[in-house]
Amino acid sequence: MFPSLENPSSFVEGDGIDWEIKEASLRAQRWLLDKQKVEDGHWVADLRADTTLESDMIMLYVLLGWEDRPAVREKIRRLAAWILTQQQEDGGWWTFRNGASEISATFKAYWALKLAGYSAQDSRLVKARECIFRLGGIHKVNSYTKFYLALFGLYDWAGVPAIPPEIMLFPNWFYFHIFEMSSWTRGIVIPLSIVWSQRPKAPLPENGGIDELFPEGTPAWIPVGGEHLNPPEGFFSWRKLFIELDAFIKDMEGIGPYFIRTWSLRKAERWMLEHNEHSDGLAAIFPAMLNTILAIKALGYPDDHPVLQKNLRELEKFFIDRGEDGLEVQPCFSPIWDTAISVLALAESGLRADHSALVRATRWMLDREIKIPGDWRVKNTTGPLGGWAFEYENAFYPDIDDTAMVLLALRRVKLEGPLAQAREKAFLRGLNWLLSMQSSDGGWAAFDVDNSKWIFTQIPFADHNAMIDPPTADITARVLEVLGLVGYDRSYPCVQRAVEFLKREQEADGSWYGRWGVNYLYGTWQAVRGLTCIGENPRDPAIQNALAWLRSVQQPDGGWGERCDTYDDPSRKGLGPSTPSQTAWALMAFLSCGILDDPAVEKGLYYLLSTQRPDGTWDETEFTGTGFPKVFYLEYTYYRHYFPLLALGMYQRMTRHSSSRTKEPLFT
Repeated sequence: MFPSLENPSSFVEGDGIDWEIKEASLRAQRWLLDKQKVEDGHWVADLRADTTLESDMIMLYVLLGWEDRPAVREKIRRLAAWILTQQQEDGGWWTFRNGASEISATFKAYWALKLAGYSAQDSRLVKARECIFRLGGIHKVNSYTKFYLALFGLYDWAGVPAIPPEIMLFPNWFYFHIFEMSSWTRGIVIPLSIVWSQRPKAPLPENGGIDELFPEGTPAWIPVGGEHLNPPEGFFSWRKLFIELDAFIKDMEGIGPYFIRTWSLRKAERWMLEHNEHSDGLAAIFPAMLNTILAIKALGYPDDHPVLQKNLRELEKFFIDRGEDGLEVQPCFSPIWDTAISVLALAESGLRADHSALVRATRWMLDREIKIPGDWRVKNTTGPLGGWAFEYENAFYPDIDDTAMVLLALRRVKLEGPLAQAREKAFLRGLNWLLSMQSSDGGWAAFDVDNSKWIFTQIPFADHNAMIDPPTADITARVLEVLGLVGYDRSYPCVQRAVEFLKREQEADGSWYGRWGVNYLYGTWQAVRGLTCIGENPRDPAIQNALAWLRSVQQPDGGWGERCDTYDDPSRKGLGPSTPSQTAWALMAFLSCGILDDPAVEKGLYYLLSTQRPDGTWDETEFTGTGFPKVFYLEYTYYRHYFPLLALGMYQRMTRHSSSRTKEPLFT
């Protein structure tokens, strides 16, 4: 398919390249090039998560009353089949593969199977029920699960945190307003505020009840702030205050002026409908799209409402046909991310900068630059337009991480004529947008500036553990990598502030927390990479401590690994089974410091070479991506491939250009 791969002249040649590493890179390049979309040149991998997505889809179909439609009935059957393939030996379901069973995921799976027609006496449901009881019972499930139960009359609304639509009325200068929530929380909560205000009740199928989960003596519901939220002891806490406010809001329902509720509902509806424009569904992510459908129905619109139909259509695009195993559901698509890293890995591993695959991918990325103002403009009123999102179309939400990765990729491709000019203009727009998005503490967050008010994490419906979007070490470091690419160093105030932020964030053992990848291996790689790219001396104590930590957690097989449970228990950092992606991250931390002839590097390279499959890729069964720490994790199915290729490519380039190991030239 790609004849140029058979032609040695299509690769940058150099002396001293280890033959095995070069051959491994060639195999990996072939595999990745074969996955490129023929029609337009982009890459997109399956993005996998837990079974809460399949469970929620079954719930949605039943809530819409469509379960008896033949086509929908078949989808429900196949979604349920997939859920059953993921059940663990103890009867429960995990939030990350090889992890312990978790109460909300387990309950949702159990209830979805009942809604799909399975009997409570089915042996698999009996095991699931026993697991639910072991994990603390139904009252331990999270707030959003209780919200969905209340829609069917299975949980009292009094036990569900209030999400009043009046939050839409707070002005942007007020301490509490919707833009102090993270972007993804806005997409989830604003539609739910509409639903909460209406509190509709959907018909429950005959087998959909859950009375068996309420053994004698179990209350039908518990107040907000009860068993699950565990309010702290003491005279005062913000959590206690919010719990009392929750009760007050519920007591005031139906008392306040009617026009205020009407006004707030109109604002919430208008926001939701406007944010469905220029987007593949609200925020282009599963929970926001599902909640949009619930909100449209709660407002009394018919099933053929265009926004309902659009969001349902986009949700069903997330389905992956697993044959006899059923239908798996993705949380969103990751084409910008996958394409940018694929371009970077191919270019770094020696594919010529003017190769047609890279040129086509670059054109595709340029076509998806965002040129309209999004939610970020509320807190960054003077920022220029520019940037890229994670998904195919999500114009209100360009993000810093994807934009930085695209900028790194754009500079690795050789272009000519108008396309080259378009690339340079887009690069400058993206760079200026990144610079404008720096937060006051010196770091960069994912979507917004200064979205860091800790108090929001104490709100009762904040148990998805992602109410805010504060700056993080991993994203800050990636921005530094971009700035180093264009010649920035510590003499620039923005860089100085970012370096200070990174060093404040470093853990006592030398590692860095990883917000968007698992976990300390991801954060540490990014931090070391960012610091060295803007000229920090690899002998700096912060960097040396990071490398010492990486050496201390290298596995006997030469690789590195870490599981998602480190977000709950940091003492387990770096202790998981080796994976190709995490091994590549650790290797790139060493390579970024110009370290080639080191036992840790040699062992890591050996791990990658010895675990590569004959077809050029690697196997990886662990989740190494993070959605919401402690709550929702991701398996990026190309992480196992393009990160090892990137590491092998970096090693090859550095052996060719050993005189410039510390500060790496990234311009082509």
